[in-house]
Amino acid sequence: MAEGPARLPGAFGLLSHPGTFGPVEPWEPGRAVLDEEELLEDEELWTDDSDEDHAGWYCVSTNPFPCPADGCTFVAEYMTAAHLILVWEERDDPNLLRHAGRAMAVGRNPRVVTYEPAFGPSASYYAWEAAGRPVHGVRR
Repeated sequence: MAEGPARLPGAFGLLSHPGTFGPVEPWEPGRAVLDEEELLEDEELWTDDSDEDHAGWYCVSTNPFPCPADGCTFVAEYMTAAHLILVWEERDDPNLLRHAGRAMAVGRNPRVVTYEPAFGPSASYYAWEAAGRPVHGVRR
């Protein structure tokens, strides 16, 4: 089996956007990367209107991570969307594990923990997904 290149093509070994020749910034642990999304200001945050109690569900604790919205001072210590802690009913849910893996890949030190309401407001991952995956400060 043939091996791939030692690094992806692009200027100085950095990744380039498909179809272009210019470099993009390299991935750095603990830093948000937005790809072709538009930052918004003064956007109303999405809420999970289910009024479901998520105590005992599972969430992903991470190193502190600032909200990517311009001027927002919110710092998350859990995987969030629109400042709500994303929760899953099952500890081994494939989507929970996938998101924890992505957090690990960017150096956010993820840990699956049992959610407690004292952590902050929450939303079911699947309710968030059904709502179109709204996030604070970014238009898809």
